[in-house]
Amino acid sequence: MSEQPTIAGRAPIPVDVEAGKDYWWCMCGRSSKQPFCDGSHKGSSFSPVKYTAPETRKAFFCTCKQTGNAPLCNGAHKTLA
Repeated sequence: MSEQPTIAGRAPIPVDVEAGKDYWWCMCGRSSKQPFCDGSHKGSSFSPVKYTAPETRKAFFCTCKQTGNAPLCNGAHKTLA
């Protein structure tokens, strides 16, 4: 069985992103700087996901780590038990 991410939250985190800027989304769920990576994945099979903002706006980053639209929320947290 493959390693599963830690559910870091059950709601997305809104972030004001800047066009062209890179953001590194935590995929493992262990980061203390959710929704972004702090290096806590080291030693696991996870790596952060690079997100380059296409425009300046508010983006909703997934914290349940179950999204099918990584790194952005697609509502998957609503189906968690």
